[in-house]
Amino acid sequence: MSNTVENVVIIGTGCAGLTAAIYSARASLNPLVLEGPLPGGQLTTTSEVENFPGFPEGVDGFQLTQNMREQATKFGTRFEQALVTSVDFSSMPRKLVLGERTILAKTVIIATGASPRMTGIPGEKELYGGKGVTTCATCDGAFYRKMEVAVLGGGDSAAEEALFLTRFASKVYLVHRRDELRASKIMADRAINHEKIEMVWDTIPVEVVGVPEGSVSGLKVKNVKTGAESVLPVKGIFVAIGHIPNTGPFAPPLEVDEGGYFKPQPGSQVLTNIPGVYVAGDCSDHIYRQAITAAGMGCQAAIEAERWLAEHGG
Repeated sequence: MSNTVENVVIIGTGCAGLTAAIYSARASLNPLVLEGPLPGGQLTTTSEVENFPGFPEGVDGFQLTQNMREQATKFGTRFEQALVTSVDFSSMPRKLVLGERTILAKTVIIATGASPRMTGIPGEKELYGGKGVTTCATCDGAFYRKMEVAVLGGGDSAAEEALFLTRFASKVYLVHRRDELRASKIMADRAINHEKIEMVWDTIPVEVVGVPEGSVSGLKVKNVKTGAESVLPVKGIFVAIGHIPNTGPFAPPLEVDEGGYFKPQPGSQVLTNIPGVYVAGDCSDHIYRQAITAAGMGCQAAIEAERWLAEHGG
């Protein structure tokens, strides 16, 4: 265990974590940021961000987070790639366990985001990652030029994935269990009216079909109203059915709701049941889940941490 006690440790490097880092660093708190397996967070898997203020022509998601990282570094933020496996918030300073070592911190900002939810159908796990099943059209769409692919889901993410894939695929099946999308009207209209997208309504995926050499050759689906099964002749399957908050190592002691998201204290978006420990971004926000709201929560968390340190002799 290091004897050094950090003023602020920020866990996560999406919009929430990086914004918290910018504010903490500008306040001369010398923050330490712990990066997980996806530096930059989910935004790095989005090709074009059109609704982040200040970018009238849109901005690449990876570039936006890279800009934030450079800004945080400019003010003195330190970065370390590490995973927190457990915590001890029962005494001061707070303890963050990183496998073999422990970091001590006066305040902690948790901005660990959320992970894609999978369907769990046969073949999905076996053919995931370079074999035809993926959760990121931006990452893998270019591998499916002039091929037919399927997107699973009915929200904004599914519609966005399907629309992005039309740049490469010859045809995109958008498979949804209901007879209308949950996506916002503008996204739903774009997807439904696109000539390359075929809506597969009232349908659930049953099995990922693979060929002997280990790649996707089709998707078996079932109509929930008729019970009829068929196979879509796709080479790629993009799962876009929601996310699971990355709150595991911290709950307990931090309170979470029935969905596993951090549960901020009444009247605040970022205060937790542990003094000096704050949350920000998609790990606690299951309503808005936008880059700008995550950034706003990161700002709030950093200001709260700064105030707490000032009041407690940090």
